Amino acid sequence: MQCPACEEVDLRPVLTRQGVEVDYCDRCQGVWLDRGELFHFAKDPKKVAQKLEEALKTQKPLGKICPVTQEPMVEITYPGGLRLDYCPKSGGLWLDTDELKALLADEPNLKLTLDPATLAPPAPETSQAPALGLLRLPNRFLSSMGVLLSLYGLLTLLLIVLVHLDALGLSAAFIIFGVMAFIQFLLGPFVMDITLKWLFRFQWVTPDDLPAHLRQFVEQFCQKQGISFPSFGIINDGAPQAFTYGHTPNNARIVVSRGLLELLDDQEVEAVVAHELGHAVHWDMLLITVAQIVPLIFYTLYRWLLDVATSTKGNGDDSVKARITVVLAALGAFAVYILSEYLVLWFSRQREYYADRFAGDATGDPGLVAGALVKIAYGLSGMEKKGTEEESPRRSYALSSVKALGIFDESMAQALAISGYDPAAAAAGEVSRTNIRGAMCWDLWNPWARWYELNSTHPLVANRLRYLSDHSRFLRKEPYVTFDETQPESYWDEFFVDLAIYLFPIVTFLVFVPLTLVWYAKLAPVPAAVFPALLGILGGALLLRYHFSYKGDYFPGMSVAALLKRVKVSDVRPVACTLQGAVIGRGVPGLIFSSDFIMQDETGIIFLDYRQPFALWELLFGVLQAGKYNGRQVVVQGWYRRSPIPYVQIKTLECDGDTIKSYIPHVRSLSPYFFIVAALVWGINLLVR
Repeated sequence: MQCPACEEVDLRPVLTRQGVEVDYCDRCQGVWLDRGELFHFAKDPKKVAQKLEEALKTQKPLGKICPVTQEPMVEITYPGGLRLDYCPKSGGLWLDTDELKALLADEPNLKLTLDPATLAPPAPETSQAPALGLLRLPNRFLSSMGVLLSLYGLLTLLLIVLVHLDALGLSAAFIIFGVMAFIQFLLGPFVMDITLKWLFRFQWVTPDDLPAHLRQFVEQFCQKQGISFPSFGIINDGAPQAFTYGHTPNNARIVVSRGLLELLDDQEVEAVVAHELGHAVHWDMLLITVAQIVPLIFYTLYRWLLDVATSTKGNGDDSVKARITVVLAALGAFAVYILSEYLVLWFSRQREYYADRFAGDATGDPGLVAGALVKIAYGLSGMEKKGTEEESPRRSYALSSVKALGIFDESMAQALAISGYDPAAAAAGEVSRTNIRGAMCWDLWNPWARWYELNSTHPLVANRLRYLSDHSRFLRKEPYVTFDETQPESYWDEFFVDLAIYLFPIVTFLVFVPLTLVWYAKLAPVPAAVFPALLGILGGALLLRYHFSYKGDYFPGMSVAALLKRVKVSDVRPVACTLQGAVIGRGVPGLIFSSDFIMQDETGIIFLDYRQPFALWELLFGVLQAGKYNGRQVVVQGWYRRSPIPYVQIKTLECDGDTIKSYIPHVRSLSPYFFIVAALVWGINLLVR
């Protein structure tokens, strides 16, 4: 976008201290705000909206050109006499440096602070920049052995404890271990073969059936590495996907989808296949399979111990204590299961970084891997290919079952696709790299992004792009995208507030359960007043979480672009908003019972989340009503959240005079009072006894 005042000078995104990205002109220091973006800086959006409505009644022609629509803007007079530049079509505001200062001075309800650190023009990108060395990754051998030894050490320790408590026989422990290991390792690839054959539109192909460039690339690679030519299979599905599985590098299976072959160019396809071959050469298939056995055993032991606890009979003190002991052992097994799962996830993410780096070395250009990742993300959002009329690649509901094995985690890629989407670029079959850099801000700065990555098999796409760009500079290649934004502040304070509000009810409940067990087993005296107090705290915590997560009684009109520029947002901390646009599809394209939507306005696309208290209600809505909104203009009122996919939780959706209401948990706001009443009754009962 070009500056309306300086004309041929490009605007660039900068971050404010309020955690919102705005478009800034380095020459005149003016600021462009998309429709609704002004409300991000308002303490009371309703008052600002009322004044803005008054100002819109005073429109006068103006010669400046809107940087979004390329059409003339108008001049409006804000209450107090301040004249501002406004685009009636896009709803955006242009504030030159004097207007911005005057507006902030006259309107105490607004606070917009540009961070000086973000205003310094970025250094020009160059492929000749000196190589500073690759970003360090953990030693592949040491990290692999460390994770595996830790996992199997935990397993051995738990089995010893269970045998010592007579909760598990020694022979049974070894049988469980052996059977799980045999099934998981030896039969896993064959089970996957059967799954692909019967549940997917899938076929195996010979090397001669592959594109000539890909066959030649793989042949040269296998000859250099001294491994057999892998088996190749193609899934006839528009979703771009690739994954590998097997026992060893010499019996690897590589599966790609039709959507991936259509979306990427020849060199990018080779880069994706090189990534999968990297998994094979590094023995990731074996190592991850061996690692995944341990959480499976822990969970099996947890379920088995719960069955033992429920089947134990007797009402004596010894029987009660025995049940409590087995229950505590089960909880211990479950806790170690959770820990082992996070170890495996971390292990899987590290292998993805190594596979990316391997593919960059194999192709000689890490930018090819980065370009493929970005195009896959955009393919998921339905971007059509330039110059073709073929079916545009879309997400496949069936392919979600293999996401742990694939080139990416769908939820991680979707976040980049939605945040970085540019309608103009997408219409031309291109990708906006400026928007990609903007989309990376939330991924790299907001601590919630790290939390979601912690629970994923794959790193965030933004992190992978950062490592690949570093690898490109190391090889003296042009990086696909360079993230040079300066973080204006730390976002950990908001994160800890969000986390405390989210965990407060859970922690209270976790304190309540052990005390109840202790009281029930008569292992120690527990004051009767403790129980109603804890339940009262739990009720208050739930009430606090509800009001924080559904705050806002005013829903100002905004654009998708304005929402996506907000960094201080999470699944717990929402932004109340109203959006206008067209429904362009369902949340899961092609799924006839999907009750969610994808909406597009003139600035971008976003998911709309429709909720009901029961899944059956949502299914019926998806089957019977959701389809009629496709292609129609709607007005949506709700809460913008990010987890990490940006979405709006629907409060109401209006279309041609009809209004549907999504489920908002008003009943939950009353539930704490029921807890308090129950606690008082229980407390009185204990005191009477």
